[in-house]
This record gives sequence, structure tokens and C-alpha cells, in this order.
Amino acid sequence: MSEVHWLDPEGDGVFGCAQAGCRTCQEALLRRHEGLIHFLLQRQVSSGVAYADLVQEGRIALWRAVLRFDPQRGVAFSTYAGRAIERRIWQVVAHARRQARGSGPLPQQDWWPPDQMDWLAVTECAWHQAQVHEALLEAVTHLPDRLRALIFAHYGLDGQAPCTLGTIGQRFGVTKARIGQLHNDALVLLRLPLCSAQLRLVCGQDSRAAYARTAALSRTWQQRKRGRKR
Repeated sequence: MSEVHWLDPEGDGVFGCAQAGCRTCQEALLRRHEGLIHFLLQRQVSSGVAYADLVQEGRIALWRAVLRFDPQRGVAFSTYAGRAIERRIWQVVAHARRQARGSGPLPQQDWWPPDQMDWLAVTECAWHQAQVHEALLEAVTHLPDRLRALIFAHYGLDGQAPCTLGTIGQRFGVTKARIGQLHNDALVLLRLPLCSAQLRLVCGQDSRAAYARTAALSRTWQQRKRGRKR
């Protein structure tokens, strides 16, 4: 007798079920979003990597996106998965180009003219910077208003020239030392998974080791901060 699966395949609950190990939900999500891989690949220029290989890499990225996606963050799964797929495809293409440079030109049908290679490198860099900037802006939105304004001003995220902590302190009516403390408080919050998950994913810093390193930095700051209050 076959098992009846009652969960709505179109609802957000399907992700939790898939992440808990339900093969029915996993396969349903992968089938539903398979077209996203092909859509993104159609926007790529010839890369010297077989289309089938890129599709497989896209499926791996899609699988990981299914297992990591959190519907509560308010981001559409297609957006979240699309970024992950694009990033993995670019990594594969970039690796293939590096290998091609080290071992001679690719076969004629896949060869890149030098000027086009340079253009692709610039495009890849610009694309990645845009992804990092978008993820960083998303992370900063989780901060309290005062800390968000501080980070925007100090790093120029609002499109203005970056400001020193002393200048920001004058705006806030506090000392430079106090604004430095607030800056570190903001960094502690930005290291939390709630704020930094997407940014870590884009930057390839979403491993347990990376989380452990940033947690250690936050603990060090908290200990120093408590020491000053004694």
C-alpha cells in the first residue's frame, strides 16, 4: 500500500519536511525548480564547460538551497536558490578558465579571445561584488536603527563617502570611544546567523569553522566589554 502524502507541495511547510529527510518533498521541490537551472544557464555565454556538467552543478546548488532555505526570512526561494546556482556555476566556469590558462588554450570551439576573457573576469568580479553588497544590505537591515545608521555611515553603504568613527560620534553626540563600542556591538550582531546567513553564503563563509571563528571574535569583544564595566 502506497503512503499518502498530505502536505501541500506549494506551501512553505514543504521545506521543513524536505529538510527533515522526506524524499517526497525533496523530489517535489527539485522537480519544481529544475527549470531555474536551465533558465540561468541560458544567460551564460560559452564557458568551455559542457552544458550537462553545468546542469549537474546547478542541481547540486539547488539541492543545497532546498536544505538550507528558511521561509521565515521573507526571501522567495527562487531568489535564494538562483543566487546559489549562479554562484556555483561561476565558480565552476572560473575554475575551468584558470585550468585553461595553466595548460594552454582550450579547443578551438571553446576558446576565449584574450579581450573576452578579460571582460568575463571583470563581469564575474562585478557580479560577485553586487551579490555581496546586496547580501550586506540585507544583513544590516536586521540591526537596531542607531547601529544601522552607524554602519551605513562608516562604510558608505548609503552611497556617500565613508565617515570616520569620530565624525559619526559628533553626529550622535557621543565620544569617539563610545561610537567605537557601538560599532563593535553592531559587528557582534552582524555575525549572528540571523543576520549573516545570506552574506556568508555569498562569500563562501557558511561553514562551521567560519561560524566558530566569528563566534570567537564576538566572545572576545563581549569579555573586553564586561571587563571595562567592572
